[in-house]
Amino acid sequence: MKVLVIGGGGREHALVWALRKSSSVTEIVAAPGNGGISALARCIPVDVNTLEAMVDLVSIEAPDLTIIGPEVPLALGVVDELERRGLRVFGPTKDAAQLESSKAFAKSFMQRHGIPSAEHALCLTLDQVRESLLNFSLPVVVKASGLAAGKGVVICNTRLEAEAAAAQMFSGVLLGATETEVVLEEFLTGEEISFFALCDGKHAVPIAAAQDHKRVGEGDTGPNTGGMGAYSTDGLLTPAMRQWITQNVAQKVVDGMASEGTPFKGILFIGLMMSPRGPMVLEFNTRWGDPETEAIVLRLESDILDLFNAAIDGRANGLAIRLKPGASATVIAASGGYPGKYASGLPISGLEGEDREGVIVFHAGTALKDGQLVTAGGRVLAVSAESDDLEEALNRIYRRLEEISFEGMQYRRDIGHRALQRR
Repeated sequence: MKVLVIGGGGREHALVWALRKSSSVTEIVAAPGNGGISALARCIPVDVNTLEAMVDLVSIEAPDLTIIGPEVPLALGVVDELERRGLRVFGPTKDAAQLESSKAFAKSFMQRHGIPSAEHALCLTLDQVRESLLNFSLPVVVKASGLAAGKGVVICNTRLEAEAAAAQMFSGVLLGATETEVVLEEFLTGEEISFFALCDGKHAVPIAAAQDHKRVGEGDTGPNTGGMGAYSTDGLLTPAMRQWITQNVAQKVVDGMASEGTPFKGILFIGLMMSPRGPMVLEFNTRWGDPETEAIVLRLESDILDLFNAAIDGRANGLAIRLKPGASATVIAASGGYPGKYASGLPISGLEGEDREGVIVFHAGTALKDGQLVTAGGRVLAVSAESDDLEEALNRIYRRLEEISFEGMQYRRDIGHRALQRR
């Protein structure tokens, strides 16, 4: 089977790596791919922000299956267009992807279908923000409704801070594009968990849980990023809680989307706050998470191709998804200055013999320039490992990171700190 993977980050490198282990996969094409993916797949340039470019590429390559990695192609409707042409594609339609592409839609959807979430207000103007803020205790969360690459959430300690954050979202100063709708949300306390389910339009089947580390600085300080590292263990959720989330969140999403005429097929990523009031949904993503995927695929014993095909064919409930016991983790090596301005094109050293001591280096933002691997993004590498023990997996990762360097490289040295403190 020939498989095309759309995307070029660490998530896509991890998916290509997992697909390479499938005996049914004969060829992998990645578009646009990156410096690391090029060792495993044929990489072809494509603009993932342009629907026509992606559809034209699929027409030329004629893969047996297309897998959509990032959120932007889903929001543009690439799945709709490929399905209209009778092609096999993994991912939700444009309407179903609104669960991620519009936080306003997601909040209203959860309200309609009784899915637990924080109290919120939808605001179209700054005046509405000022008025609605009077109904919230402090701190309060201000969220951009549209896609923001994990950076559209601001926790504000005063109403003036909240007004300023909303104003910057409406004007485009904060995220580089103007927002037409801003969500105010009750601030919740507790631990955040990422929960992944495979959905086929009728059924939601749990895959794994992970814990992301959004803040750029150690001790969970500094601005939000797309994620600086993650880990996955069976101990993140009890079997009873895993079942509760599957039934009361994931399956309710699938049932609700089907009842509204927008069946959801693909990966449902549920961002949860394990609050004193119980699990509360913070957000939905409609694709594999990044960097959680880099950790989860290391534990996946099932053929990942079986997951994709089962979701497309409506038979996910008959699939036994197997994970290795133990733990896995990934730590992001990021460019200096990230998540703000950063330089690109910087040579990377220390990647010779990348996969050793059970450590795999997934490339998130790299490129090949005159045969030299260079930086090409804010998040550059996702150094990942699995082990029987989380601490051992992390120790292997940090030993490997000491061998890797590029100018300005930064990474957090406390990934998994909550789990290690509980031991």
